[in-house]
Amino acid sequence: MTTRRNFIKTSALGFTALALNPTRAASSVMSKTGIDSYVSKRPTIKNRHFKSAAVEQTIARVKAKIKDPKLAWMFENCFPNTIDTTVNFSMKNGKPDTFVITGDIDAMWLRDSSAQVWPYLPLTKSDEQLKQMIAGVINRQTSCILIDPYANAFNHDPKPDGEWMSDLTKMQPMLHERKWEIDSLAYPVRLAYNYWKITGDTKVFDADWTKAMNLIIQTFKEQQRKDGKGPYKFQRRTERQLDTMNNDGWGNPVNPVGLIASAFRPSDDATTFLFLVPSNLFAVTSLKQIAEIAQHVTKDAALAEAATSLAAEVQEAIQKYAIVEHPKYGKVYAFEVDGFGNAYFMDDANVPSLLAMPYLDSVDVNDPIYQNTRKMVLSADNPYFFKGTAGEGIGGPHIGYDMIWPMSIIMRAQTSTNDEEIKYCLRMLRDCDADTGFMHESFHKDNPANFTRSWFAWVNTLFGELIVELDAKGKMNLVNSI
Repeated sequence: MTTRRNFIKTSALGFTALALNPTRAASSVMSKTGIDSYVSKRPTIKNRHFKSAAVEQTIARVKAKIKDPKLAWMFENCFPNTIDTTVNFSMKNGKPDTFVITGDIDAMWLRDSSAQVWPYLPLTKSDEQLKQMIAGVINRQTSCILIDPYANAFNHDPKPDGEWMSDLTKMQPMLHERKWEIDSLAYPVRLAYNYWKITGDTKVFDADWTKAMNLIIQTFKEQQRKDGKGPYKFQRRTERQLDTMNNDGWGNPVNPVGLIASAFRPSDDATTFLFLVPSNLFAVTSLKQIAEIAQHVTKDAALAEAATSLAAEVQEAIQKYAIVEHPKYGKVYAFEVDGFGNAYFMDDANVPSLLAMPYLDSVDVNDPIYQNTRKMVLSADNPYFFKGTAGEGIGGPHIGYDMIWPMSIIMRAQTSTNDEEIKYCLRMLRDCDADTGFMHESFHKDNPANFTRSWFAWVNTLFGELIVELDAKGKMNLVNSI
């Protein structure tokens, strides 16, 4: 069976140790065949799924500033990977409609699709077609949420014989998979809110969007589990422990303290303690964004009040139950809690993660509790932090021991305030591609050629976003000094 899994430091972190295991100074491609071997790996123009003048201009402008030939090549390959290979745009009932596959799986994840087009948002100001494409993503996501707010991934058209139709949950042909993950509802809000802020376009906030937002709030409230376990349960016949839920599909018990239960993590792995903290923080941010749109655009006072009230309740519960005392780092955010006093000290590479919270505007990067947490998750005290001769970073049980996710290295750079740390992350990212010119889901800590997923559009575009943002911040000197 095919699964996502099978598709194949600050000074306190000790930068002096980096010299002990330096990453490769140059790729084998360059040393053997020279700079001319860095030929674009993009599809030919006629085979690209979507074309954007603004994206092409950005590639040309930024690439010209990158002195390292391999890094420039990787940027050119990665930044447009989402529109080159995964976007299917059309007009449906007079509205833009965009279906975005995740890469090597022909299905649309609410999380992945939001994150895949996110780096292009700033470019919509000068590219009407790109703006329409992203509006289409928002419209498609709205329709998906209305089909089933508990599903994480959807088909383009109904598939009665879909791969996971045998899962013991309320499957239906439009669903690729029905793993309940808080972030699957938070990501579409993030995309729609920032689309509005950048473009000023409010057409996406139609009656269906309002219905979807009310359904999000209803789902979040159901999963606070104040009135029993709620309507969602999930089981799968599998040899993988984290591909199914225990206790007859309900998961481990939680104390209904105001937090929202998430059956699965953004890795699509089952949670241990269902109150997944980074996802609850992300939910608070998204609820506040719903409230702002409802107040200023749709003029829906009831929706604004419901979103504001729930955000305040969850935030209060986070402060009371999700911040715990670590024996080494002091007050930190736990990865998961259950409201009974149990807490899980770890982090996973997928976003939302504890490391990525500032990237999602969930916490301030200078928050001392976040900084304590950051030190913890970027150390051996995080059981899923791996360090080897090829690099170091966070992985997770989705792939397993010793497999570092480039996504975690990108998030480390995105949330760093230390230039040396950013440069270190850039070196690792340049050298972990196994000379393919692309990012991957994961790579072995001692051997980048041992990697999973050769076509994973989210992390490719995310890598491009990092380079573009460093340029926008006037930090191309970091890119050119690695």
